[in-house]
Amino acid sequence: MYYSRLKMMGVLGICLLGLLLCIPNFMRAPAPHMPWRQIHLGLDLRGGSYLLMRLDQQSLAGDRLQTLEDEARQALLDKGLGYRDFQRDAAHRILSFAPRDAGEAEAAMKAVAALPQTVSNEFSVANQDGRIVLTLGREAVAQRAREAISQSIEIVRRRIDGTGAIDPEITREGDDRIVVELPGISDPQRIKALLGTTAKMTFRLLANSAGGTTAPPGATMLTDISTGQPLPVSDHVEVDGGDLTNAGAVIDQQSGNWAVTFTFDRSGARAFADTTRANVGRRFAIVLDNKVIEAPVIQTPITGGNGQITGNFTAQSATDLALMLRAGALPAPLSVIEQRSIGPSLGADSIRAGGISLGVGFVLVILFMVLFYGRFGLYANVALLANLVLMTAILSLFQATLTLPGMAGMLLTLGMAVDANILINERIREEVGRGRTALAAMQAGFERATSTIVDSNATAFLAHVMLFVFGTGPVRGFALTITIGIVTTLFTTLLLSRLLMVRWYALTRPSVLPV
Repeated sequence: MYYSRLKMMGVLGICLLGLLLCIPNFMRAPAPHMPWRQIHLGLDLRGGSYLLMRLDQQSLAGDRLQTLEDEARQALLDKGLGYRDFQRDAAHRILSFAPRDAGEAEAAMKAVAALPQTVSNEFSVANQDGRIVLTLGREAVAQRAREAISQSIEIVRRRIDGTGAIDPEITREGDDRIVVELPGISDPQRIKALLGTTAKMTFRLLANSAGGTTAPPGATMLTDISTGQPLPVSDHVEVDGGDLTNAGAVIDQQSGNWAVTFTFDRSGARAFADTTRANVGRRFAIVLDNKVIEAPVIQTPITGGNGQITGNFTAQSATDLALMLRAGALPAPLSVIEQRSIGPSLGADSIRAGGISLGVGFVLVILFMVLFYGRFGLYANVALLANLVLMTAILSLFQATLTLPGMAGMLLTLGMAVDANILINERIREEVGRGRTALAAMQAGFERATSTIVDSNATAFLAHVMLFVFGTGPVRGFALTITIGIVTTLFTTLLLSRLLMVRWYALTRPSVLPV
């Protein structure tokens, strides 16, 4: 029961620090760049937008079939085998072609079956009515979708962070869906445009064509967004946009219009230089999401690893395109299948209702403790108030997001903290009933209750840590406040309450304890 001056100053200092960390939540930052850490309100309290997005598995299968077609063409040529009429059917996950003559069918099947597979049993090869048919397995596509969702979450996060949105919540739902919660954004049209754009950039040569709207073999007709005319673009990708290391929006010095500059990494710069060196005089298309942004003629080899995209850009569109290129291309398009908006008035009502419930519960607990335990109940209430302050301070320090489940967790924490104080006071009351002196009763009460309090809070702490690790959304918010509350409860119950009791006893030296 002895408290040194240093220990007493440490306990009171932590409580004072917690009070100072709470202040930023109730006032504006005095200076624009001053570190002013506050609790962020979640979607259900602040209002905002909820987006449920689904990955396009058909597009993912189509991209894989395109890659397999390029590999199959090259494998057949390496074996000296001819082919004709390649066809892709992404809906049924099928790639087919006809061999040059029937006698080469068996050799063509072996050449295609030997293509590298990204997963086990990714595709099967069969001969159907004289055509070689390669079919992607359903489970292989599903596995690629799961991997693509994990990759898409990081890309979506980078894109949203680039817009300056505060504390977005991005979580996975199922095998092919992503949930995006945007507190404070009630009209997320720009966010939807950013996330709905795959931003897959490739650099390809224009194929030689006799004119018309039909592409030659190995090419696809793509629309030039500046002229609206179809252009025969080679299916072979000379340089991939994944080799970009940086992109930015600038004003073109010659035209005065907005443009986007880009920089390749070492391998991309080498491929870009080799392609432009070998194809001087040909048109080189910059393709973004299967649309041609530009198709300039290669005048001289470009060996610096830098380039610039011009077009009908505005400041916003150039900035957004640069942001998407920096964040990386999505492995497949994301489509919004559900959207909900929560207005700030509804969030204010939720805050008011949550504040009322927290306040009423707090007052009832205070009255209960004072009525049943007198002065020691009053000390427990002081510790309870300090507990609430410390919880708020820690949430502010880490700029955590507070949701309605989080507010429920704070109220439950106060109830758990009261339980700990009740255990201590009941133990002290039992020791007084056994005839111990006042100091001995306080000493024994704290000693016997401490192990019970620590054990019960330790098990609760582990359970809520698991909830936070494996839970999502509201469950994590609830678990976070409970986990923080358990730590602050142990501090205020075992240190602050005891400090108040010890100081009172040292000053008054009572013969009878008020319990």
